[in-house]
Amino acid sequence: MTTSSPTALAGIKVLDLSRVLAGPWCTQMLADLGADVVKVERPVAGDDTRHWGPPFLRDEDGNDTREASYFTACNRNKRSITVDMAHPQGQALLRRMACEADVVVENFKVGGLQQYGLDYDSLKALNPRLIYCSITGFGQDGPYAERAGYDLMVQAMCGLMSITGHADGTPGGGPLKAGVAVIDVFTGLYASNAILAAINARHATGQGQYIDMALLDVGMAVLANQAAGFLATGTAPGRAGNVHPSLAPYQDFATQDGNVLLAIGNDGQFARFCAAIGEPGWAQDARFATNTARVHHRAALLALMEPVLRQRGTADWIALLEDKAVPCGPINTVAQAFADPQVQARGVRIELPRGDGLPAVAGVANPMRLSATPVVYHRAPPALGQHTDEVLEQFGLDSARIEALRNAGAI
Repeated sequence: MTTSSPTALAGIKVLDLSRVLAGPWCTQMLADLGADVVKVERPVAGDDTRHWGPPFLRDEDGNDTREASYFTACNRNKRSITVDMAHPQGQALLRRMACEADVVVENFKVGGLQQYGLDYDSLKALNPRLIYCSITGFGQDGPYAERAGYDLMVQAMCGLMSITGHADGTPGGGPLKAGVAVIDVFTGLYASNAILAAINARHATGQGQYIDMALLDVGMAVLANQAAGFLATGTAPGRAGNVHPSLAPYQDFATQDGNVLLAIGNDGQFARFCAAIGEPGWAQDARFATNTARVHHRAALLALMEPVLRQRGTADWIALLEDKAVPCGPINTVAQAFADPQVQARGVRIELPRGDGLPAVAGVANPMRLSATPVVYHRAPPALGQHTDEVLEQFGLDSARIEALRNAGAI
């Protein structure tokens, strides 16, 4: 899937020194928008996520390769080069590239790149227009700055796990992490937004700037309404399973053959729901007439609703309610979600050819739909070091010099 349309970030050069998920998610966003992203990886080993399997990519015969599918989630549209930044010639090479870059993204520990001359101050002296984004667990200052930070740890520390899962004392009760590394993903999104803001600011000032992104900061930010509720009342929210703390009914219900999700967000939707199921009086009952009343009388409302919803199958409830503007839907598996006709109609699954003898790599389309400068899909997630020679030639190195760097162990 390619496009000949102009891209939003055409001409922007990104030097990607990041690994795992948050940083690569950020740079994939920039690459999808048309930036030229060069991903720098360790010789031989590469990004950690190349080995985070199973599951692994499969060859044409359906056998597992040694390439983990995890890597493909956040590294499309990039060119991969291998450089040993601990090698003096490798450091010099990366500094040379940074001189021509618009953006550097890294997620080393605080101060970790200073010894290589690849920290912000060192590179800013060479390229004052450089936008430099550091992603760490806890930020560049504060008592935890030196700690390593991982998504699961931050989900626990920021309070997200305390509000995810069923309440204590109920079946399956206890704190849970989200099923995806959501703090890493959100950090990547916030980081790409910050970089775009810095690019725009540079148009006015001509100067780059430093961006300090911390997983813990992001974890606190995405608590959203739950944080707002705590700050307003001083009462920490708890776990309530799939029940929404401020809306009712807004949760899953058992049906005759499975579950259905109702997401009723206003009084009009509730009234239409009641009429559809043959219980219009519920909407006139003072206990249920308004959302606030329904939240206060949630237990009584659920006692009425649960036996009714068990009388039909999930598909029957969806068929009954979907044309009455009552938000409802199934609780799909990932396989069912990809098979959903709406997901298929939107082209959410994409396939990018590898060009190295392996089958095309399937992925999830970028959800940003820009009419004039659409997202581009022009490269599958790269093989380790796939573009080393190509990129270095663009920086003026001839084949002899490249071979000398390779023989020296710098690339």
